[in-house]
Amino acid sequence: MKRSIIYLLTLSAFYLASCSAGKIAMKKGDKKLKYGEFEYSIEYFNKAIKHNYRPGEANFKIGEAYRLSNRIKEAESYYRTSIENSYDNEEAWYFYGMALKSNEKYSDAKLELESYLASASDEKIIDLAQVEVDNLIKLNEIIDKENYYRVKNLELINSPAAEYSPVYLDGELYFTSSRFGGKIYKATGTSFTNVYKVKTKGARVEVNTITSLGEEINSPNTNDGCVAFSPDGQTMVYAKGNSGRKKGAEDVDLYISRFRRGAWSKPTLMRLSDGKAWDSTPSFSRDGRTLYFSSTRRGSIGGTDLYAATKNRRGRWSNVRNLGPKINTAGNEMFPYQASDGSLYFSSNGHPGLGGLDILVAKREEGKMIVENPGPPINSSSDDFGLFLYTPDKGFFTSNREGGKGDDDIYTFINNDPNLKIVNYYLTGTTHTIDEDGNEKILPNTSVMLYGANDELLNEALTGRDGKFLFRVYPEEDYVLMGEKPDFFTSRALFSTVGKTIPKDKLTKLETNKVFTTKIVLDQIILDKAIVLENIYYDLDRDEIRPDAALELDKLVTVLEDNPEIKIELSSHTDSRQTAAYNDDLSKRRAQSAVNYIVSKGIDSERLIARGYGESQLLIADEEINRLPTEEAREAAHQRNRRTEFKVIEYNKVEDSEEEEELEEEIQELQAEERVEPVGTDLEDKIDWDN
Repeated sequence: MKRSIIYLLTLSAFYLASCSAGKIAMKKGDKKLKYGEFEYSIEYFNKAIKHNYRPGEANFKIGEAYRLSNRIKEAESYYRTSIENSYDNEEAWYFYGMALKSNEKYSDAKLELESYLASASDEKIIDLAQVEVDNLIKLNEIIDKENYYRVKNLELINSPAAEYSPVYLDGELYFTSSRFGGKIYKATGTSFTNVYKVKTKGARVEVNTITSLGEEINSPNTNDGCVAFSPDGQTMVYAKGNSGRKKGAEDVDLYISRFRRGAWSKPTLMRLSDGKAWDSTPSFSRDGRTLYFSSTRRGSIGGTDLYAATKNRRGRWSNVRNLGPKINTAGNEMFPYQASDGSLYFSSNGHPGLGGLDILVAKREEGKMIVENPGPPINSSSDDFGLFLYTPDKGFFTSNREGGKGDDDIYTFINNDPNLKIVNYYLTGTTHTIDEDGNEKILPNTSVMLYGANDELLNEALTGRDGKFLFRVYPEEDYVLMGEKPDFFTSRALFSTVGKTIPKDKLTKLETNKVFTTKIVLDQIILDKAIVLENIYYDLDRDEIRPDAALELDKLVTVLEDNPEIKIELSSHTDSRQTAAYNDDLSKRRAQSAVNYIVSKGIDSERLIARGYGESQLLIADEEINRLPTEEAREAAHQRNRRTEFKVIEYNKVEDSEEEEELEEEIQELQAEERVEPVGTDLEDKIDWDN
């Protein structure tokens, strides 16, 4: 009996010690997972499993560590085991389905997700699972899609380490790699990444020229990579992260460097980076005026979303905006790249795809954004990302698919589609004003905005001394151009490409440019200068607004909407063919009717004053009218006197209200020799104009 008690006490002590060790391992694993040290967290969770401490939870967290370090294929068995151990977390079911998909077990993935949905309760996970089931239903369309891509591993560059994010510039291929050892990055258990370059002619690389960009760009104990270059090659934006400046995986930000005197300048943190988010995978638009990037910042639709920032008139990046639900999903979107035809390539695991990250392309078609998956062989069940075209039919991308040399590998591809014909549509124009003699003259330094359907701002530019601007436009779309400049009325101009698309059977080249021209005229704001509103007519002795007059007043409504800083006087005038008192009363009623109509369209009444001047301000005196030779000419002269005018009586000029801190940063940027050039003309020199 005594011996049995001792045995039980010993067994209990062993069990308690094992539980304690397992609990400690789980706690340490949680801490490592929280701070993004995924490889170390796996070790601790395995220890917890060894001690049989919460095996369902520990297996789930190992699966999470693999998933969050881009190794979801390896997570499959751990998610399954967590479910088998009755771990009460519905995310385990969802990510188990995603892991099955990444291992090309598409039928099993669909079956498991549908089984989960039959008894699910977590609304957020239900939505994600249903989207993925719908994506899997569309899978055969992607797999069976006809395409003409041929891909090849760029073996001379690739190593057992990771090589990814290829970018071609002036005969050199830049890429990111964890080659050559060094300190270990705790999230993946591999070396920190650096930026490299190699001389190449298309896809023919000179492997003996591979070099690092040096310590100015590549910092020790920091992941550096995912470079992007401005169209002139003088500005580089790239990501730096995991430097120890702060804890966790969010320690990734965008930095900017400039090529000065034969070398890259010391990189500086970009103001558009969010210190509380992960910001990476930058890419310039073809004209250099937009910077695309991925971010986990507040307001994102899913995990990682694509954003865009625009270079403003001062040459600074501003107006950071989410690209919206047509592009972004509840999953991850990253690695944006704009092709020469304006299409936006990016990678996502939220759109219908083969598994992992798939390369997708978003195109504008008749004013709508269409997202397509090019299918295999560009995409696989692994991660496929970082596409870059060095000609319209040839380029590079990254994949960690089966058959590679190591981790992520760089691949080259060619599109042999015999019908691949690209037309780039451009709209170029100039901004003008009218001088005192009534002649048009160039108006420099004018902001021009291009709007599409639903008042969507598509692009903006600042004209130079020549007043020129240039925008990419798309076939079968309607546009509105708006010109703005201090002390001038904001002006609109309409433009359309509807019916102007070039038929493909008329194309003879792989790439063709079609250029349209237009102009925008802005009138100067001059206080108390009368401006006649044409075609504002009233029925005889009446003050009601006729339909034809309403059309003209609607134009004034637009002027007031576009120029919120002005207040106007709207005046009505008569001829002299009634008594002065009668004409005075009639003109006041007509002016007030016009003002009432404008207010009914949403304009604040405080911005409008109605004035009736009767016959007191005739443009043509009665004596002149009576000398005219015909009744028709005399009636036309009376009509000129019966006019409606407006004039600006108050102009509250909007002053620059940027904070001093921002102004100081701008000065520092200028001192770093940033070139602040008028935007809108830089692309023009790069286009081989072919009409």
